[in-house]
Amino acid sequence: MTCLVLFCFQVFVKPVSAWGWHCVKGNGIAMKFTKMHGCGNDFVVLDAVNDTLPADLPGLSRRLADRHFGVGCDQVLVVAPSDIADVRMLIFNNDGSEVEMCGNGIRCLAKYVWDTGLSRKPALTVETLAGIIKPCRDGEQVRVDMGVPRFDTADWDMGSAPVIARELAVGDTALPVTLVSMGNPHCVSFHDALTDDLVLGLGPQLESHPVFPNRINVEFIQVVNRSELIMRVWERGSGETLACGTGASASCVAAVLNDLTERNVLIRLKGGNLHLEWGSDNHVHMTGPAVTVFRGEWRD
Repeated sequence: MTCLVLFCFQVFVKPVSAWGWHCVKGNGIAMKFTKMHGCGNDFVVLDAVNDTLPADLPGLSRRLADRHFGVGCDQVLVVAPSDIADVRMLIFNNDGSEVEMCGNGIRCLAKYVWDTGLSRKPALTVETLAGIIKPCRDGEQVRVDMGVPRFDTADWDMGSAPVIARELAVGDTALPVTLVSMGNPHCVSFHDALTDDLVLGLGPQLESHPVFPNRINVEFIQVVNRSELIMRVWERGSGETLACGTGASASCVAAVLNDLTERNVLIRLKGGNLHLEWGSDNHVHMTGPAVTVFRGEWRD
C-alpha cells in the first residue's frame, strides 16, 4: 500500500497551474481532492456536491490527514449541498473527530467554491455546525463574519458567569485564562513570551482538562502593543498548528475583555497574519489569505 500511495502521488500531484486530470484503473474508491492552506493551517478539501464520498468520513479523514501515508493536513473539509445556505461545510480533525467551525478552513472553502464555479456570488452563506457563516471576497483575500462570541456554554464547567482572567490549575501551574466560544470553544492565556515548553507542555493538558468536557482549543498570546498580538495555538484534535481562524477571533475578543488591545488588531501567527475586528455590532470579522496548493486523486 505504501508503494502504491507514493506511486499515485508521483503520477497525479501537480501544481495547480499545470493540472490535467488523469486516472489509473484499479481497486478502491477514487476521489478527487484539493490541498489548500490559510496561513499554513492546511486542509484537504473534498467535494460532496459533485462526487460520491464514502460513508465513513471520520476514518477517511484520518487516512487522508496522515502526513506519512496520506496527503497530510490539519483538517479535512467537505463541501456539501445545503437546504438553508449556498453550501454546507463539514470539518474533521486529523484524529477523525468532527468539529463545529474553522476560520481558516472556511476561507479556503469559499475560495474552492468560487474557483470551481459552485457559486459566483461575491458573498456566500455557509452552513456549519456553528450556524450560518458568511465569507466574502476582499481583494485577493477573504473576509469572514465569524459571528457573535459567547461566554456561557456547556463547553466548560466553570460556572455560568463569563470566565475572564480567572486562574485555572494546570498541574503545578495556576494559569489565568479567558474562555470564548466562536461556535467552538477556546481557552486564551496571555504571556510575556511564547516558548515550546509553554505551548507544547501546557497545550495538551489544557485541551483535555477536566473542566472542558468536549476538550478545547488553546491560544497562547503575547501582546506586542494595543493593535498587534503574537499567537501560537494548540488545536483540539490536531495539536499545534500554524494558524487558527476561530482561535484568532477568540483571542481578539479576549484581548479586548482584558483591556490589552483595541477592537481592531493584527495577529501574527506562525504561518502568517490575520486581521481581526470585534465590531460595534458585536460580530467578529476576520480577513486573511486562502491558497490552493495542488489538486490530486486519492484511491482509498
